[in-house]
Amino acid sequence: MTHTVKRTFAMLFVAVLGSALLYNCEPEADSLGEQLFLGGAAEGNVTSYPLVAYNINNNDSIRSDAGRLYSIINTTGTSTGVAVIGAFSEGQFGMQKASFISQLRMSSDNFDFGKNPKVDSVVLVMKPAFVADSVKASGAKDENVLIGTVSTPVSTEVKTYPVNYNVKYGKTKLGAGGTNTLLHVNVDEITTFLDGNDNNFKYSNATVGTGTALGSAVFDGNVKSYTVTKKSDNSALFTADAGFRIRLDNDFFQAKILDKSGKPELQDAANFTRYFKGIKLSVTETDGYLLRFSPDDMEVVMYYTNEKNDNGTITRPQSTFKLLLKGGLGNARIGKYEYDRTNSAWADARLAINSTDGDKQLFVQGMGGPSIAVKIPDTTIQDLKKLYKDNKAAIMSAKIRIYTDAAWYNKFRKAGNNLTIVPAKKNDVTSLLEPTNFLSDMIAGFPNWLAPGDLDKNPSYYDFTVTKAVKDIVETDEVKTNSPLLINMGQFINTAAGPLAGYKFTSRAFEMERAVFVGTDKNNPNSIQLKVTYGIKK
Repeated sequence: MTHTVKRTFAMLFVAVLGSALLYNCEPEADSLGEQLFLGGAAEGNVTSYPLVAYNINNNDSIRSDAGRLYSIINTTGTSTGVAVIGAFSEGQFGMQKASFISQLRMSSDNFDFGKNPKVDSVVLVMKPAFVADSVKASGAKDENVLIGTVSTPVSTEVKTYPVNYNVKYGKTKLGAGGTNTLLHVNVDEITTFLDGNDNNFKYSNATVGTGTALGSAVFDGNVKSYTVTKKSDNSALFTADAGFRIRLDNDFFQAKILDKSGKPELQDAANFTRYFKGIKLSVTETDGYLLRFSPDDMEVVMYYTNEKNDNGTITRPQSTFKLLLKGGLGNARIGKYEYDRTNSAWADARLAINSTDGDKQLFVQGMGGPSIAVKIPDTTIQDLKKLYKDNKAAIMSAKIRIYTDAAWYNKFRKAGNNLTIVPAKKNDVTSLLEPTNFLSDMIAGFPNWLAPGDLDKNPSYYDFTVTKAVKDIVETDEVKTNSPLLINMGQFINTAAGPLAGYKFTSRAFEMERAVFVGTDKNNPNSIQLKVTYGIKK
């Protein structure tokens, strides 16, 4: 990490800690306007001003490589990875399908698998977050299993846990209060080398070839843990933490891994990732829900036996070997996202974007979907400047309020705090808006820069605090740029130490939520607006 980045983290951390010194907890007027009330009475006024807001079509593409798929950035350079698989269809945004592609690393390079190694079984283990206190135990089941060549009585117990609500988005249930929607999860070999330095493998619409179908299983919304105990002495023979397991092709891994024992292909990571290029996880469905998980917790476990000569007796004890998907090992990875917008509301809206007068409906969606641009009209800035100059009217509070559109009143999870707003400028190459910094209110440490309201009602609304940003333009004789503001689905990413990692680092690349808002519509009382509270000293 560079000195500049460390200094930025430190400054942000100090800014957050010092926020109580800059702002009080009043919901409408913050302490930037408090001086108006000191030493004399003042009148407070609230006025709403129209805003120009329009949609941004991101062409259903976003950077979604290992450099963006993380929820926390560690100062050591590693990160906590995030991935999404699944599919979901609805009328406003159409169909969205998410797959995950990743390289693998051997848990030990140039590993010696012994004499005549043979695969017993291969399992991919996925561990989405689950509700630990909602366990359903199967009860002990007595059975016999082979240990080597000996049939051994054992007791097997299975515990089932539901996956956490927050890692799912979409139609998670069949019918009103019915059973869990099933996802058919597939694992395929990929045949394209993932060069992490190549821009062709940094974006969600990357083209990656697939080869052998390695396995599939049905995910029912639950994860399972296993405990196998020997009946003879009650010792634990096998334990497995809660997870979703997919049986993979034994023959493939016999030929691909064990038969290559001692060969150059398994010598080191550089050779291995060009030989076994990785795997792809996807679902068969085109409707259902999206599922979030950490690839850092995933592994492919090979159970195998090899020949041992024990004082003249030939045995075949079982061993395990793991292939890891951890990002900290340098694995290249891609969140691959596909869309079908046919007959959706967004399909029509993206063809009629009006960046001059604004759009009546605003669409925002994570994972490469649309964003929202907001512009405070220059005439509004001039009006506020005139109030300040002529009437000594100083801004106490300024908020952008945006209401959900009636078209988005449904049972799906609300955006909550999963929205970001930043000043932006137009990219000369793509003509899309790109963030330029944190909002000055965030840099100053205002703790409630985003405040959702009435989330249980129709409509709900979201207030973005822009007090300092507007004051910096209005209450000065200098000519300052009235930059457009960019609203995206997602949250800012933290560092492991607490401060925000930077204005470019958000969860947008894996954020599953979406929403439709009321845009610039002079005939709608819920049109997006700038709500300004200003004080005039008597």
